[in-house]
Amino acid sequence: MAAVVLVHGLYHRPEHFDVVADRLRTAGTHVVVPELHRGSLPDDTAAVQAAIDSLHEPPLVLGHSYGGSVITGVRGAGHLVYLAAFIPDAGESATSLGGASPRLQDAITPEPDGSTSLHPDLAVDTLYGDCPEPLAARAVGLLRAQAPGCGRGVPEHHSWKHTPSTYVVCAQDRAIDPGLQRRMASRCTDVREWQTGHSPFVGQPDLVVDLLRQLLGGA
Repeated sequence: MAAVVLVHGLYHRPEHFDVVADRLRTAGTHVVVPELHRGSLPDDTAAVQAAIDSLHEPPLVLGHSYGGSVITGVRGAGHLVYLAAFIPDAGESATSLGGASPRLQDAITPEPDGSTSLHPDLAVDTLYGDCPEPLAARAVGLLRAQAPGCGRGVPEHHSWKHTPSTYVVCAQDRAIDPGLQRRMASRCTDVREWQTGHSPFVGQPDLVVDLLRQLLGGA
């Protein structure tokens, strides 16, 4: 059975990929969606590596946003998909590459315990501005706070240098600058560009499903 690992970004949960995962499973694909929020990039990477290691065949691994930094550090993937995602080289982090847009930074709210969360109204506009209102509302409701240290770090391994990869530029993205995405995309072996915002798995899941099916069919 073909396998896909879906890796979410900061503030997100595996449930944000529910529609994509369900449609792939209905078509006979084995789908794993690890929970991140382990406290650091190395710990998040280890969680995804454990998911990959549990599978019988090298899976297709998709990372969204910060999830791109995570999948950069794994081994054993058959194909990497960077969806509006960071793709660091040696010594680089998501922050040093350019990080969140000013609009996304404005949405980040410090909490008394040192964690951060996203202001719901600003998150809708920044992350899900092109999504139908009911889907955007559900997605915002799933967002969670980030503990101090989450999302930070430099990958120790750079899987895109040795593994076939596809970058999807989201041309209407308000969270990660599309120009930055295009520059990072040059590191991949294939590039696609969609006229979507930051989160097509919420607003246009069929785009994501069709791409993954296509890549699985060509594997």
